[in-house]
Amino acid sequence: MIDYSPLWETMRKKGVTQYRLLQAGIDNKTLDALKNNRNITMLTLEKLCRIIRCKPEDVVRFTDEA
Repeated sequence: MIDYSPLWETMRKKGVTQYRLLQAGIDNKTLDALKNNRNITMLTLEKLCRIIRCKPEDVVRFTDEA
């Protein structure tokens, strides 16, 4: 299972808001997908990492739970 909870913790630690993501081109549909642990593209993951200045493991983790 895809889990984006590391994203929210990373954003909190770095002081990045959802509004900042919106300003940088991450749309509401993508934010909704992240909140509900739905798929995003690798391009979006790359964009998030560039905006937040982090690594992919700071955004997403994979679990064995279904």
